[in-house]
Amino acid sequence: MTRIPLFIAATAVSVLTLAQTAFAGPQYVDETGYAASGFDVVAYFDLEQSPVGQSQPAPIAGKAEYTAEYNGAKFAFSSAENRDTFLADPDRFAPQYDGHCAYGVAKGGKVPGNPTLWRIVDDKLYLNVTKNVVTFWEEDIPGNIQTAEGNWVSLEPDAASDRTIPNYSSPAPSK
Repeated sequence: MTRIPLFIAATAVSVLTLAQTAFAGPQYVDETGYAASGFDVVAYFDLEQSPVGQSQPAPIAGKAEYTAEYNGAKFAFSSAENRDTFLADPDRFAPQYDGHCAYGVAKGGKVPGNPTLWRIVDDKLYLNVTKNVVTFWEEDIPGNIQTAEGNWVSLEPDAASDRTIPNYSSPAPSK
């Protein structure tokens, strides 16, 4: 029988725990109890995006009967097909930065992402917190993403934001 000194075993467990934490930070969930306030994250990819500087189309509400768990949160979908599409590749469809505001991450913090203030860039879904923030985000989307990516490495293990999305009333998924 091979014996491993306790401090080495404990270190290995700590490293394993850190590695798991780094790849699965806590998802932002608002008062609805759903990620992305219960909007169908797959459906965003079927919506026609507005040009930079204009408001995006309204996202599609999910239904309580079509849900999936991912990254410690419940996601709602408008159809069983969208739920199954999500489950086949959740990293592709889940909002970046665990649903936190992309510009907030670029500025070094975790604040809620408002699912009505969205943009898809390079086949990834990004959320922002307020219309005013969207203006700053859109001034340099590629630069903000690059900065956010660099910041996310140290921010991801932090607890998810527990703040409410400002000036936003979250609709619960329909039944």
